[in-house]
Amino acid sequence: MNLTDLFRIHWHARASKRAIVFQDRHLTFCELDLQSERIAAALLDLGLRKGDRVALYLQNSLELILTYLANLKLGLVTVPMNTQYRDMEISHILSDATPRLILADRAQLPILAPVLSHTSVEHVLVSDEIAMLITQATLTGQAAAQARAPVDGDDLAVIMYTSGTTGRSKGAMLTHNNLISNITGLVSAWGWTVDDRLLLALPLFHMHGLGVALNGILTTGCEAVLHASFHAGNALDELMNGEISLFMGVPTMYVRLLQEAQQRGHRAVRLPHMRLFVSGSAPLSVETFLAFERTFGHAILERYGMTETAMNLSNLYAGPRLPGTIGVPLPGVSARIGDEAGNPIGDGEIGEILLRGPNIFRGYWQAPEKTAQAFVTDAEGSRWFRTGDLGRRDSKNGYYTLVGRKHDLIISGGYNIYPREVEEMLASHPAVLEAAVVGSTDPALGEVPVAFVVRRAGVTAEGQQILDFCSEHLAHFKVPRRLTFVDALPRNAMGKIEKNRLG
Repeated sequence: MNLTDLFRIHWHARASKRAIVFQDRHLTFCELDLQSERIAAALLDLGLRKGDRVALYLQNSLELILTYLANLKLGLVTVPMNTQYRDMEISHILSDATPRLILADRAQLPILAPVLSHTSVEHVLVSDEIAMLITQATLTGQAAAQARAPVDGDDLAVIMYTSGTTGRSKGAMLTHNNLISNITGLVSAWGWTVDDRLLLALPLFHMHGLGVALNGILTTGCEAVLHASFHAGNALDELMNGEISLFMGVPTMYVRLLQEAQQRGHRAVRLPHMRLFVSGSAPLSVETFLAFERTFGHAILERYGMTETAMNLSNLYAGPRLPGTIGVPLPGVSARIGDEAGNPIGDGEIGEILLRGPNIFRGYWQAPEKTAQAFVTDAEGSRWFRTGDLGRRDSKNGYYTLVGRKHDLIISGGYNIYPREVEEMLASHPAVLEAAVVGSTDPALGEVPVAFVVRRAGVTAEGQQILDFCSEHLAHFKVPRRLTFVDALPRNAMGKIEKNRLG
């Protein structure tokens, strides 16, 4: 089975049902099938064949979705590109993935033009010309469409580049089977059904938007309301008026929704159709979890995933949703807290989160050394993926908790400081909206923690007052040596704080 086989169930069974609503347009499941088939024929007419890469440099749109489906049908490999990327990042991805075709919004062409001449790209298609392409393909490409090479579950579906918060981003190779394993496990774990209506405001160039949200609606046959991008006002209007039952976001989105509700004077937002809010891609603070539950009446379900693996762990849909935790392994996924050799360590101890399962990627594109470094074989001969995330497992309920990235660990005078613990304490102060803690070089201790804080609107406090608050609740060596107020924390497109830009 490949992804197209999985999605075809609803293309046939629910042919006339609306699948995607976008602005003033919508497509049924049958139209998704037919129009993506015509794009596939057009791509064959351009000479593309199984295994070729197709880069997508697009805002959320129906054209992006249709081209993604056409690629899956042909065995072409989709390379989504972050629309915030500029010449340096674009050059790196195009040089590394060597796509033969790139599909872009017309507004993005001036950004692409300076770098295209130095790449392998043969064809540039503009998204607003897709309708014409579909019409032409019905006339010239139908016969060619019948000659497609068969697509196997082990064939590549996507090369998705990591967020790149430190160093050059790497291309994670994900197969049809990787993505099928991921989405079928999520559909079961989250009670996802044909009756859901998903508000999809996540970017489709990211695993959360493409591999979870989009693949999920295509797997379940439910309807999605697609937004070009996230805007808190538009999203809140849709949640309150659009009969939405399912929403997926990153923590920043939930902070913005809370701010929007507060600005409108809503102490309590009632959402009678809402079934589930999901958060991921970055840690959700306990304060945001509790504030959202007070205002919106829903406990956010936090999960844990990454580009290389799609989704790994999740709080339980029909069980406790514990703030500050990432839950238990999803169906088909094995997880452990391990030491440097990959061997398990005891519950309650901090170590690296290691993963096994059919969701784990094949490796990094054209980077065998980096691929080898990303895995470890334990004493029993089992191969585990190194996530680079530090965590611990609770002995009573089996829930996992993230404590930070390995490269974020601060070692001060021989003591380990996990930034997330300090950040959670800072965020619990009434004057703090958001906080980030990083290590700063110290001649005596090696490193000391320093904090960057965004003030909460309408609440005042001096930096020393906040540090004194931390001193009351944390060991002395964990208390930031310096606190700097900032207007906003630097983030990438998925809301992850780029700590390398702080210091």
